Amino acid sequence: MSYGFENDLSADSLQTPKGAYSKIEFEKLLNSIYACYKEMLSNKINVPNNDENEIRDRLLFDYLNNNLLRVKFKLLDFLFDPEVPVNSGRSDIKVQTKDTFINTDAYYIIECKRLDGYSTLNKEYIKNGINRFLSGKYPSHYRINGMIGFLVRKIDIDKNIEKIGDFFNQIEKDKLYDSNHKDLKLYHLMMDFSKNIKGN
Repeated sequence: MSYGFENDLSADSLQTPKGAYSKIEFEKLLNSIYACYKEMLSNKINVPNNDENEIRDRLLFDYLNNNLLRVKFKLLDFLFDPEVPVNSGRSDIKVQTKDTFINTDAYYIIECKRLDGYSTLNKEYIKNGINRFLSGKYPSHYRINGMIGFLVRKIDIDKNIEKIGDFFNQIEKDKLYDSNHKDLKLYHLMMDFSKNIKGN
């Protein structure tokens, strides 16, 4: 599966060969993370609570850091760390690359937020998600980072994305979006866990 992009990238750093490589690398990373999510669904995992950290931890520890699945989904070039202190906050997932061993600032950040179609979690997605990248609270060595929206209730993803903001570009329906901000590109990966949460 490949992702198609219609927009020109606005970030100057993405126009360089290294920036172009980072974009390709990050898209492959997202594709592998999404494959892990699909594996979770096929395994019919249950998440005991409607809790962002519990959902993230199941994805991270049972799938992204599972050595057999790392081979299966081509994740061997990445290391995933949870709740890492960065600048003045704690990011949900720090993704180290081969470059991290040369330059300790060379890593990606993925912030996870729950979404249910209502304004409270939509605002949280912006305030404590997108804005942490835009404000510099989260570093961005490659000028590319990502967010994962954990859908905790069955919703129309496209309509909810419109509610959150008009800066999203759809890459793959109900799955992947991107947003360009001044000198930063954010990818938004949507994962529907509404059927996997006990009590839903």
